[in-house]
Amino acid sequence: MKKLLYHVLTIIIICFLFRANGFAQIKNDTTTSVVSLQQCISFALRNQPATRQASIDEQINERTISIGLADWLPQVNATGSAQHYFQLPVTYINNSYQPTSAPNTSTLGVGATQVLYNNTVALAAHTAKYSREYFKENSASSQINVVSDVSNAFYDVLLSGKQLSIINQDIVRLQRSLKDAYAQYQAGIVDKIDYKQATIALNNEFASRKQAQEAILSKTAYLKQIMGFDPAKPVQLAYDSAQLEKETVIDTTQILDVNNRIEYKLLQTQKILQNINVDYYRWGWLPSVSAFGNYNLGYFNPNVQDLYSRSFPNSYAGVSLSIPIFTGTKRLQNLSKARLQVERADLDLVNTRNVINTQYTQALAGYKSNFNDYRILKQNVELATDVYNVVTLQYREGIKTYLNVINAQSDLRTSQLNYYNALFNLLSSKIDLQKSLGTLSTQY
Repeated sequence: MKKLLYHVLTIIIICFLFRANGFAQIKNDTTTSVVSLQQCISFALRNQPATRQASIDEQINERTISIGLADWLPQVNATGSAQHYFQLPVTYINNSYQPTSAPNTSTLGVGATQVLYNNTVALAAHTAKYSREYFKENSASSQINVVSDVSNAFYDVLLSGKQLSIINQDIVRLQRSLKDAYAQYQAGIVDKIDYKQATIALNNEFASRKQAQEAILSKTAYLKQIMGFDPAKPVQLAYDSAQLEKETVIDTTQILDVNNRIEYKLLQTQKILQNINVDYYRWGWLPSVSAFGNYNLGYFNPNVQDLYSRSFPNSYAGVSLSIPIFTGTKRLQNLSKARLQVERADLDLVNTRNVINTQYTQALAGYKSNFNDYRILKQNVELATDVYNVVTLQYREGIKTYLNVINAQSDLRTSQLNYYNALFNLLSSKIDLQKSLGTLSTQY
């Protein structure tokens, strides 16, 4: 009985593993990715080359800071030399010439220096905090641009998809109208003009559908590019139409604060770094002070094989001082240049403040205009649908001409296209408004 249970359990486990492997294989074979806007942005923030480069720039800056601060630590070096004299150097002592060295000499030593004060090293310590802040802000700027670009590209693909859907619906209506017109022509109710006009309109829609399909491929490729997504892998966008309409609303009473804009923050941090640079050249006349110490072993012997049989140690320590007295006005010229750079940075801040104010005004005006269009054109879709349904029914009953049907179809198609254009323009203008206010989130 135990053996039977054992075999049964073994078979069940094997079947379960086989089934699980089958599901895994199916999952792995699925190549189309279905992604929402939030997932697109999240993926882009991790994989988009610009954001990754900004992250690498932060790491490079950290290494640069560490390199600069490393000069505050003791610098220890070991040295060694060995030489053989073919002709010994001599000196004149006590009315005679005497050699000053053995034929074979060698020196091994170790030395250490410690910076006590150095203007360049002090600059590295002073700028570390602000350079970190600058590169973090640079990364944030890159992320904001990615969020904005991906969002607009996502909406652009959705718009083309909606346009294709409207065209397909219009094709169905035109095919039905063509069928009705041809039936009425065969019945002798109308002449052949109606069904020929329907055929022309249908062919035009087929051409429009091809254009929309190609536009979707082109815009999807651009979306993949700015996401850092594999161009060979297909992707399908997921969205909720009702949620999109809810996301169109934003508080238009918010007050612009230029300090929220990442571009302005970057310029402010850059100005701080330039002011530090001014201080660096201003205090460039201060001396460089460092302590040093050395320990050496000297070896002297006429025989090479016995050179290291006996050592003669010596050691010393001291302090070195270096004061720049005259540098050909180089320090003064650098100081003047640094002050001009600060003055230029002030003008950059003024200009950027004006640009930001203009961007906000334009973004707010664009959002309000698009919101008004969206609200009106949404009503037009409902009206055009009702008109089309009534006119189509009246045409079938012989009350209206086919020209009325064509006009109603054209109005319905145009109102639907205008509505979706207004909707996605509104969503894009909301992104632009958030970006101009400095409130566009990068937390995904």
